[in-house]
Amino acid sequence: MSKNILEVKDLKTSFYTHLGEVQAVRGVSFNVEKGQILGIVGESGSGKSVTSLSVMRLLQFPGKIKSGEILFQGEDLAKKPEKEMLGIRGDKIAMIFQDPMTSLNPVYTIGNQIMEGLKLHRGLNKTEAKQEAIKMLDMVGIPAPSERVDNYPHEFSGGMRQRAMIAIALACEPDLLIADEPTTALDVTIQAQILELLRDLKDKVETSIILITHDLGVVADLCSRVVVMYGGLVMEEGAIDDIFYQPRHPYTMGLLKSIPRLDIESDEKLVPIPGSPPDLLKPPAGCPFFSRCPYTMKICLDQFPEYTYEQNGHRSACWLNHPDAPKIEVSTGVRREEK
Repeated sequence: MSKNILEVKDLKTSFYTHLGEVQAVRGVSFNVEKGQILGIVGESGSGKSVTSLSVMRLLQFPGKIKSGEILFQGEDLAKKPEKEMLGIRGDKIAMIFQDPMTSLNPVYTIGNQIMEGLKLHRGLNKTEAKQEAIKMLDMVGIPAPSERVDNYPHEFSGGMRQRAMIAIALACEPDLLIADEPTTALDVTIQAQILELLRDLKDKVETSIILITHDLGVVADLCSRVVVMYGGLVMEEGAIDDIFYQPRHPYTMGLLKSIPRLDIESDEKLVPIPGSPPDLLKPPAGCPFFSRCPYTMKICLDQFPEYTYEQNGHRSACWLNHPDAPKIEVSTGVRREEK
């Protein structure tokens, strides 16, 4: 029996606009093991959120999955009719969206929004569902849950709304939770609480988690494995230590150099990645990072490299990993902590 709860294979998703086809996801593959927290990182526009919406089959017009497989517990979600997906979403797979204020319905109480999934997927009556909703609010750390269950979203603070979103997502104890930028717009104290909550809930509910973020600090704290996306493609994937201390792709190195750190001198500047992401209306034939990469070679412009696989399933798509390529010094600015 496979240890993977989710297997995404060569997923391609596009948006068909009046300007042409925007190739948002261009052949993405990755696996999520049972009980694992997988991080997906990259700049805005790299295809992270579109990948997650494709997995959930929540793409809206003009978005469309062109090809590929989304195997969840061995079944291809890409081929399932919408009626079957209604029974899977919220029950076996759930999602925490970026902005809880726009994701929560302002005219329904928090309790009613938690109860909806419990009544639909678990067949609970109103009284049973409300009691379960109170338990969920208590589990995610909402004070006085029996009173707060009847509050509306505007009566919650930003951090409490995010906790409520987590309660809704976990109400039916899904096998897979997708968290899309779950700490966006929250202050650092609340961010830390939400991340700690996700870690605790993974252990309590035994849920696998996909954490989508642009914050590598969050990934380092929570994830065991990381997928680095850029230009609708996977640039690199590996265990957390390999990505942070032995990256193989210049884009990953650039992301790591741009992280604010406490161990640098006060007059030392951050090193941003110059340039802009590629236009996915007309994506380049070669590596999408070639125009911003300090190590660009002619072949990078013409041809996307095959993945180079190393130990622990580490893979990267860069011509620098070819045996005949010039050798470069791996420089990230990240220092390994002494144990």
